[in-house]
Amino acid sequence: MITTLADRARALASLFWRELAKFGAVGGVAFVIDKGLFWLLIHGPMADSEVKAQVLSASIATVFSWIANRYWTFRHRRRANLVHELLMFLLINAIGMGIAAGFVWLAKYPLEISDRPGLFIAGVLGTVLATVVRFIAYRFWVFNEELDADPAFAHDHELIHPHAHATADAAPAGDPATPQPGKPVRPTDQ
Repeated sequence: MITTLADRARALASLFWRELAKFGAVGGVAFVIDKGLFWLLIHGPMADSEVKAQVLSASIATVFSWIANRYWTFRHRRRANLVHELLMFLLINAIGMGIAAGFVWLAKYPLEISDRPGLFIAGVLGTVLATVVRFIAYRFWVFNEELDADPAFAHDHELIHPHAHATADAAPAGDPATPQPGKPVRPTDQ
């Protein structure tokens, strides 16, 4: 299969926009979990601990986000080493939580904002910035394995890596470790 640079660019752009849309959907649900829980906590059991409430609500949203991003958004890029992926995910999310909690801290202490709506808005602004950081980090550091044989990405895989299937077609038959004609080449588990 011969592809042009333009075909490869279109395939990469298509894949990027699909990932971004899924990330946005997961992020929207995580945002509702995070901010909904934050709102409940600052009006209830953690009324005097807004920063701790932000950290707790973000932690719960993070667990949801990891599961949804691993098994839906970036399912074709998830790492074979689950522990390494989870540790990287948690590190990136700790940075994101620090950004969101940092906005609440800045609003409450240096800016001396004490009303609940003002602190809530500070948490929202911090979450927006943290979301941009998370998408970039997820895409390029956390979930960065090659595309696998997922049929939804087979066409993109062929355009991005045009020689992967040619190698599989040229392999001798009979060796179970050797890719067979018509079967996509999968990255090896590390």
